[in-house]
Amino acid sequence: MRIARFSIDGNVAFGAVEGDGPDGLVLDIIKGIPYAEFELSGTKVPLSKVRLLPPVLPNKVVGIGRNYAEHAAELGNEVPDVPVAFFKPTTSVIGSGDAIEYPSFSQELHHEAELAVVIGRMCREVPRERVKDVIFGYTCANDVTARDAQKREKQWARAKGFDTSCPLGPWVETDLDPGDLTIQATVNGEQRQLGRTSDMIRSIEDLVVHITEAMTLLPGDVILTGTPAGVGPLHVGDEVAVTIEGIGTLTNKVIKRG
Repeated sequence: MRIARFSIDGNVAFGAVEGDGPDGLVLDIIKGIPYAEFELSGTKVPLSKVRLLPPVLPNKVVGIGRNYAEHAAELGNEVPDVPVAFFKPTTSVIGSGDAIEYPSFSQELHHEAELAVVIGRMCREVPRERVKDVIFGYTCANDVTARDAQKREKQWARAKGFDTSCPLGPWVETDLDPGDLTIQATVNGEQRQLGRTSDMIRSIEDLVVHITEAMTLLPGDVILTGTPAGVGPLHVGDEVAVTIEGIGTLTNKVIKRG
């Protein structure tokens, strides 16, 4: 099931996305919140009549760096012995169609297409065999990075945590095998990244176990699983799209911060 979060007439709701093709999609409004048992209301609105919002409002976004060997190599980095984790704050999260604001402290903004894991229940110290039980679903992400600041400052808080640096969407797919999916990024229609989730160095199970050894994850929290090779520059006016097989396409335009 595809679960979207949206606004219409000033109201915010969750809905199940039904239909095929951009012109045939409708949202069946959900009663309650999707992390618990819920019912479909039967009230349906065309997707074209609503504004898509970030599909979740995470308490935290946990990113994983250098989880694809070719991406680590393209930036001159070794594959780390353990997963490299970092945080993106909630203020970095935007939805599909929202603008990425080019930060004033950077001259080298990069796209990073990623599969995002959405947590469905509060969990800590999750054993490997229970990982699937705590996952709500998957969505597309763009781990937008101020690459020059990342190199200059070493610590990644500003480089990866600035406002609008975490586009998520367009919705969460709850019924998906994430083991071998195509991930691609395009900029102004030109393909930049193309990889498969099967190329991850550490699996989703590895990442959930590793992260929850240290911290409690809450419903709606997001794990970014790393990006394949091909990251590259974004400029004001560019339109960047992240497409993941079985989920959909996340699209954002880059604007000058004003």
